[in-house]
Amino acid sequence: MAAIRLDNVTKQYPGGHAAVQDLSLHIADGELLVLVGPSGCGKSTVLRIVAGLETPTRGRVFLDEREVTNLPPQERDVAMVFQSYALYPHMNVRENLAFGLRMRGVSKAQIVARVEHSARILGIDSFLDRRPAQLSGGQRQRVALGRAIVREPQAFLLDEPLSNLDARLRVETRAELARLHQRLEATMLYVTHDQEEAMTLGDRIAVMREGHLQQVAPPMEVYRRPANVFVAGFIGSPTMNFLPCTLRRDSGKLVLECPAFTVELAESHTAEARSGTVLLGVRPHDVALVTLPQADVSARVEVNEPRGSELVTHVVVGEGMSKSQLTLVAPPETASKVGEQVSLRFRRDRLHLFDPDSGERIS
Repeated sequence: MAAIRLDNVTKQYPGGHAAVQDLSLHIADGELLVLVGPSGCGKSTVLRIVAGLETPTRGRVFLDEREVTNLPPQERDVAMVFQSYALYPHMNVRENLAFGLRMRGVSKAQIVARVEHSARILGIDSFLDRRPAQLSGGQRQRVALGRAIVREPQAFLLDEPLSNLDARLRVETRAELARLHQRLEATMLYVTHDQEEAMTLGDRIAVMREGHLQQVAPPMEVYRRPANVFVAGFIGSPTMNFLPCTLRRDSGKLVLECPAFTVELAESHTAEARSGTVLLGVRPHDVALVTLPQADVSARVEVNEPRGSELVTHVVVGEGMSKSQLTLVAPPETASKVGEQVSLRFRRDRLHLFDPDSGERIS
């Protein structure tokens, strides 16, 4: 396997649209890095540049410290798995797996060994003689993965490979992919718009927006310390609550004054934060229903969304010009009726502060 490196890569199309802008990224040997972001953010373009299907306008691409910026795809030794399975319908699974190897002149003995080995790894050895039409969506996706594995490439590039699967199959195949990565110790660059996939699969995740890289870090670091408002709102479900507030120092303490409530911050914020207007971010899981003496604010329940193991509740805080909406997640047994008043408390060690102008994290 091999590391992948992109140095200051830009891809600009005729007409001036820049799909990728000055992107530098390093994927370590054996790492599974997930590129995540909304549709049109440039993540698939990055994958195509690494594969050699697109040529960058500026910047360089390296594979195992060998520059491949202007090399054609067949000389890069990478394997791609696409959203569509792209299997040959007239060939059985064995023939689909072997086809690429035959085209490369690999010996018959090697082809047989690689096909059988890959089939065993993916659990598709029992239907090698079936055609794609006789397989389920999950089985077809495993065949598509197998076709990449038999090549024994330096790196795997996966472009939304689970998008065509239903919810249950996505979860199952996602777990299979994670196990496969551990078994192969392979370098993988994985593209998805699904932040849940990114969080559960990646050793690190790289969040993109409008061609720009926003943050690269392990999943829980991105979740707990998002670099800016965009990352904070994109990663996590339900999405983070945002409230405009004022930060001031009072007798050595840091106090957050929001439209309908006031909160004294934890000591961990004191060194980093500064007085002035800020944007408060708080995740729904960090808002708790409490009894009145412990409450930060009172709220009125607007909507309840039961999700089995948890209850997503939308509430309104304050009245008139000071009115704000908040979302919280609670155990289902704590359900309150629509219109009922409830008391809320924020986890002090899980509050996020952002600059309201730049959107950058300030604490």
